[in-house]
Parts: sequence; C-alpha cells; structure tokens
Amino acid sequence: MVFALTLFLLTVPIIFVNRKYLLIGFKNLFRLSPNMDSLIAIGSGAAFAHGIYALYQIAWGFGHTNLDLVHQFSMDLYFESAGMILALITLGKFFEARAKGRTSSAIAKLMDLTPKTAAVLRGGAEQEIPVEDVVTGDILIVKEGGAIPVDGIILEGYASVDESAITGESLPVEKSAGNQVTGGTISKSGYFKMEAKAVGENTALAKIIRLVEAATSSKAPIARLADKISGVFVPVVIAIAVCAAVVWLLLGFGFLT
Repeated sequence: MVFALTLFLLTVPIIFVNRKYLLIGFKNLFRLSPNMDSLIAIGSGAAFAHGIYALYQIAWGFGHTNLDLVHQFSMDLYFESAGMILALITLGKFFEARAKGRTSSAIAKLMDLTPKTAAVLRGGAEQEIPVEDVVTGDILIVKEGGAIPVDGIILEGYASVDESAITGESLPVEKSAGNQVTGGTISKSGYFKMEAKAVGENTALAKIIRLVEAATSSKAPIARLADKISGVFVPVVIAIAVCAAVVWLLLGFGFLT
C-alpha cells in the first residue's frame, strides 16, 4: 500500500504540470480531430485512471483479507507509465525550447552588430546621425575601431576589416577603394570613406536575421511530413485499439483480464 501510494503521489505533480496535453488531447478527440496530443492524453489518462482503480482494489483487498487481490493489483498500478509518457514528452519540449532560445539569442547578437549611429558627410560637414536615417548614396566615414553601419563601396582610403561575424573568416580582410564592405563588420585599422549602397532592411545583415527568424518560426520539411503522417496514424491507432477491445470483450474476457 505504501508503494502504491508513493507512486500515486509522485505521478500527480507530473499530471498536473502536463495537464495541457490532457485538456488539448481530449478536446481534439471529442471534436473528432485527434492528434498526437490525443494519443498522449488517452495513454497517460488510461494508465493513471487504472492506477487509481488498482489503488482502491489493493485497499479493498487489505480490508477484506484478500491477499490474492492485493497481489494481483500491486502488479497492475501503471502510475509509472503515465508519468513516463508525460515526462519524456516534456523533456523533448524542453530541448526544443532551449534550441529556439539559443536561436533567439543568436538573432539578438546579430542585431547588436549594427551600430546605432553613423558618421555621414552632408553639406561638406561630418554629422553623426542615427543609422536608420542613412539613405542610399550617402557618403559615410568609418574610422579605426568603428563598426561599418551599412553595406557599401569604399571610395577612398583603406582598412583592415574584421568580417568574422558575417563570413566566419578569422583573419581581418584588407579593403581599399573599390572594395565592397558589409554592415556590422568592424574596421580594425585604417580610415575610409564609403558610399552607402544598401541600407535598413536591404543590408546583408538584415537579410541574414530575416532568414534565421524564418527558419525558427517555420517548420522543417520533415516536421510537416510528420504532421501529415500523424493525421492518418493517430485515427488508425485509435481505431485498432477500439477494435482490439471489442474483439477481446466478444471473446468473453473482461477489461481487467
């Protein structure tokens, strides 16, 4: 009895924490559109309900000195099955959430590469303006140690540019007049003037961020295939289980035998 109660008390928190699978699963089942959550709900719910029934049978057996009944149902608690199903699903969701969190962190780091301001030549004078105000054709000044604000072409000067954040190249790349530079990279040394060719959402860095966000928010082809398979797999599994139960009962066996 102590063993059965211990299993019950350990399973209840797991059921409570993962109750959304039961609620969503049974809701979809009643709507006649079962999915994988429905299988989880049926499996874990049936195991938990049978465990509670077995718990009462054990108590009844002790109360009426029926040790055969106690022995029978002590082998049929199934609380561990209900807990294992939900715990493994939750573990998988945890790893998925952690992977998405790392991706979100990577996006945030990419966004931080773009400087907040840019030095631009307007009216023959150097002005520092928000990078959002830079337009195509502006002449920008990039000094040693400064971040290149937008994509463009060097007009005069030279620099040693660290492009590792964009290309992965560990060594700085020498740039001079006529060479293209990418927003978000760092000028390690030198001084140059550049013409802005791509600004805002048109920069290479902004396109990379959009691609990463799109990859994170959309499902992979294998995931979409799994959804299609589950749309057929789940109803088939439920139908087979119902048929097996009906045949079992027609053969004269009971639910618990």
